[in-house]
Amino acid sequence: MKLPVAYTLLTAASLLAFSASAQQTPRKTTKPATGTATTAGLERDLADFSDWVNDKVSRAATTARRELPRISEEFDRQSRRIDKAVDSLTVEGKKEYSTQKVRYQRWATRQDSLDAAARRPATADQAQRRLLNEDVNISKARATELPDLYFRLVETMRTDKKDWTQADWSAASAVLSRLNARYDQVRDQLPLEERLRIRSLQGEFRTLEKARDVKDVIRE
Repeated sequence: MKLPVAYTLLTAASLLAFSASAQQTPRKTTKPATGTATTAGLERDLADFSDWVNDKVSRAATTARRELPRISEEFDRQSRRIDKAVDSLTVEGKKEYSTQKVRYQRWATRQDSLDAAARRPATADQAQRRLLNEDVNISKARATELPDLYFRLVETMRTDKKDWTQADWSAASAVLSRLNARYDQVRDQLPLEERLRIRSLQGEFRTLEKARDVKDVIRE
């Protein structure tokens, strides 16, 4: 059966119109996920910053104080870069960034304080008071007081030795010499157990002192 000519022409016209419309419709292009890429880069910056802070706060104070101006400049450079896009960090990332900044600021403040203290000459009595955390005349100390005084000296050494200057080590050695001199005078008044304790503390002091000397040789 033949279709009417009018119907055939109408169908052809419709197909042409649909084809033209399809050619004019622009295709959508997929844009790269720049936000994701930026966030990943920021997370890497944060990881690098955390590693950097961990390295600096673990350094010996004498070395850190010499390099503090340069370290401070590097801290400012890294933190400014992260500050510009800090809102893109995850909740955990923001917490990590805040924690590391606080750690660094506390460390830097301590280095400034140690530097100031190192520039102030301390008397022998002042150094002894700081090392023993007590104002005591060692030459007149009772025999029963000596084990605790030895322990205080070694305990201070364990806690603070990584921040000590050469003056601190010299002061500690001088205090140990005074304790040893008094101990030689009154050792017979102490039971064997306390004498063994003192010998152990004397040995620990020398061990820590030798370890520090080895580190200095390696560093040089």
